Amino acid sequence: MLGTTSRTHADCYSITVESQPFSTYHSCHATAESTARQPLLGGIIILSILSSWDRSFRSAFRYLKSFTRKLNGLEAFAFMFLLLVATGTAFPFNSHYIVVAKDGSGDFKTITEAINSLPMFNYQRVVIYIKNGVYNEKLRISQDYVTLRGESRDSTIIEYDQLRTDWIAHEDTIGPAVVNIHADDIVLENLTVKNTQPKVGPHAFAIYDRGTRTVFVNCDLLSKGGDTVSPWDYKTGMYYFDNCSFQGAVDCVCPRGWCFVRNSKFYELKKGSTVTWHAGGYNIDQKFVIVNSNFNGVKGFYLGRHHYEAQFYLIGCTFSGNMADTPIYRVTYKDATRDRPFNWGERDYYDDCRRIGGNYTWFADNLSSAAGSPAPSMITPAWTFDGKWNPEATDGPRIIRYDIHGNYVLLFFDEPITVIGTPILVSKDGKKLDYASGAGSDTLRFVSRDGGITTSDLRGMVVKSGGKLIGTMASVHQLNVNLNTQI
Repeated sequence: MLGTTSRTHADCYSITVESQPFSTYHSCHATAESTARQPLLGGIIILSILSSWDRSFRSAFRYLKSFTRKLNGLEAFAFMFLLLVATGTAFPFNSHYIVVAKDGSGDFKTITEAINSLPMFNYQRVVIYIKNGVYNEKLRISQDYVTLRGESRDSTIIEYDQLRTDWIAHEDTIGPAVVNIHADDIVLENLTVKNTQPKVGPHAFAIYDRGTRTVFVNCDLLSKGGDTVSPWDYKTGMYYFDNCSFQGAVDCVCPRGWCFVRNSKFYELKKGSTVTWHAGGYNIDQKFVIVNSNFNGVKGFYLGRHHYEAQFYLIGCTFSGNMADTPIYRVTYKDATRDRPFNWGERDYYDDCRRIGGNYTWFADNLSSAAGSPAPSMITPAWTFDGKWNPEATDGPRIIRYDIHGNYVLLFFDEPITVIGTPILVSKDGKKLDYASGAGSDTLRFVSRDGGITTSDLRGMVVKSGGKLIGTMASVHQLNVNLNTQI
């Protein structure tokens, strides 16, 4: 059940979305309809109600469509004209939270429709909540700041049959994988992505990612082919996985750039094939870090390999007895002109790893030999990404400076801010500042209700009125802004 409905007053209803507490929506159907026989007055009342919703335009329009059927032709025309005039101001398009349901109970029946409803240039965090079901779709995400959130990991399934060779022979604009990411700050959580092509071995992506700062949490990412999970921005790519399951054949998980995996399971389907691969030749600090994870597969599977410069860290991992006694290795060719540059040497580091049935000598503890001699406790996402990004942060965006201009103030944050609803800032002295503009940027304007603003008015601020200010960059947590800045 996505939401619950309860009667409040004057035939109004309060609808609370349980899965994502972005907002509470109110509809006063009976009250509005009773006044709508006076088209202008009825229109103003309904528009004022709808403009306060933090819901997508489509949900509101669906109600309006049914409502206007109850009016005569002139009344409906007057009302819809008023609506069209108001859509640019009082009733802006707002889609912070979109519901997809195959049974038609959401905003869209397909994930593709939900993604396509977003603007080409998306500046704020948008959550697409996907109800349980099997969605036979191939997706392309080109807009930044999108979250795909499943209702349940095992029952929200995105699947498609796609061999890479078939896609090369018959290219489409979507891409070679089930989920194709061409945007930054994307989050996938609580769902399954499956490439259903039946052959073991050939390239068959579940995930193909050319963005950066991508987060995967509580996901099953499955294929029978190779390169199941392919995050491939080789210059700036940073990828985070927590509590995920990977299944595939050759080079099942094969990131380029920076990648951090924790609390996850790897399964290799093909004997004599490697379950991991890394390319980190663009920057000497690029690395593939795997923490507290389990490796299994058919008897004789290999742990990892690389064609390019690479750097592997495995901390607290467990290997099944089926893993072959073969260290992570570099791929070379009889024709040496095909070999990739290799100037930084083999860089494979282990700490506290074990194999069921007995350890191999090549994964003995050697973390102290890595650059900087890091201790195991230092191996975190923030360390992995060289301080450029911390997807596990729990502190929200901070105010880094402010400019007062009479009756309004500009607040500058250390990342872009998503604005939900109509937040009001209230200081410890009771000063109220209304949000005015800046959503999707790192600078927000707030206006005083009662004259000029002083520095003391900015101390001890809290967000009131049900609105929210949250960080926009990809994160494991929804991060509210930190207004406790020393001002």
